[in-house]
Amino acid sequence: MTQQIDQVELKRGLRDVYFETTESSNVIGDVGRLIYRGYDIHDLAEHSSFEETVFLMVQGHLPTRSELDLFETSLREARAIRPEIVDVIRSVKDAHPMDVLRTGISALAAFDPDTEEVSHEATLRKGIRITAQVPTIVAAHHRIRNGLDPLPPDPSLDHAGNFLYMLLGEKPDEDTTRLMGKDLIVHLDHGSNASSFAARVAASTLADLHGAIVAGIATLKGPLHGGAAEGVMKMALEIGDVANVEAYLDAKHEKHERIMGFGHAVYRAEDPRARHLREGSRLLAEKQGQPKWFQILSKVEEEMRPFAERGICVNVDFWSGSVYYLLGIPEDLFISIFAVARVPGYVAQVLEQQDNNMLIRPQLQYVGPTDMTYVPIGERG
Repeated sequence: MTQQIDQVELKRGLRDVYFETTESSNVIGDVGRLIYRGYDIHDLAEHSSFEETVFLMVQGHLPTRSELDLFETSLREARAIRPEIVDVIRSVKDAHPMDVLRTGISALAAFDPDTEEVSHEATLRKGIRITAQVPTIVAAHHRIRNGLDPLPPDPSLDHAGNFLYMLLGEKPDEDTTRLMGKDLIVHLDHGSNASSFAARVAASTLADLHGAIVAGIATLKGPLHGGAAEGVMKMALEIGDVANVEAYLDAKHEKHERIMGFGHAVYRAEDPRARHLREGSRLLAEKQGQPKWFQILSKVEEEMRPFAERGICVNVDFWSGSVYYLLGIPEDLFISIFAVARVPGYVAQVLEQQDNNMLIRPQLQYVGPTDMTYVPIGERG
C-alpha cells in the first residue's frame, strides 16, 4: 500500500526556526555583530574581563565593584576539585580531552550539594562552581596524561591566568593572560549554537545543570562545531611555508574541499570575534619568535578574500587555533579551551530556559511504510 505523505514544511537542521526568546546574546550574521546582554563584543573584548563578562551573562547586568569582587572570590574559592575527581581523571586519562571533561563534569554531580535542585538560585550556585572547576579538570588531565601531578589553583591569578598556570606550569605574563581572557570572552556565548541548544533541550526536561552541561560538551566536541580550531592549525602545518599557500588552496578548491576557518552557519560577514584574536596571534607570534604561522594564516586569509562576496568569511576558529599553538597547547586541547569559555554561556542559557520553561519537543515527519505485516522468524527466508 502506498503511503500518503502529508505535505509539511520541513526546516532541516531547524534553520530559521525561532523556538524561544532570549536576552543573553544576539548574533547579527549579515553585518557581523555579536552582542552580549546589549553590549557589543568589541567593547567587552577590549575593556572587560572574563569574570565581569560571566557576571553580566548570568546575572543580567554589569557588576558594581563590590559585586565583582565577591563574584571573583566565589570563583577562586570553587576552583579546587576533590581527590575523587582526580582519581576519575586518572582512570580515563588516555581518552580524548573532551571525553575526559565530559566524564569529569558528570563526576562533579556526585559531590555537589545542589545537584538535584533546579531552582534559579541553586542553578546559579552550581554554575559558578562548574565554571571554576572546568579549567581545573582540563589542566589536571593534561598534566596527568603527561606523567605530571596536577597543580593546585593559584588564588592570586585571575580565571584566564590561573588556567594557563595549571595547564602549562608557569605563571603567564600580563599580555598572555589578557589575550587568553579575550579568547574566553569572545567564545562565551553565541546565540542558539548547536551545543547551547543541546544544553537547553536537556534543561527543558528539568534535568539538572550538570546533565545539561554534559549534553552541551558532548555536542561541542563535533568537528562541525568546536573542532574547527583544531583543523585550522592542521592546515597551517600542512602548508608549512607561506610560499606554499596558493598551491595548497588551489588543490583544495579543485577537489571542492572545505578550507578550515572560513564560513559560518550564521555570519555572512566577517566573524566579529576574529578581529581580537587576529591581532593577538600577530603579537604572540612576534613575541615567540615564530612569525611563520601568522604569515601563513594571513596569506590564506588574503587569498580567501574573494569568497567573502559569497558570505564565506573568516571565523573565530581561524585565529584561535594559532593562539593556542603558539602558547604550546597541543591541538587536541583546543576544543577543551573552547569549553572552558562556553560553559558559563551554557549556564546563562539554562537559567533562561528554566525561568520560563517549556519542554522542547520538535516533530519529525515520518516517511516510512505504515502497513507492514509481521512474519515470524521461522517463516522468513
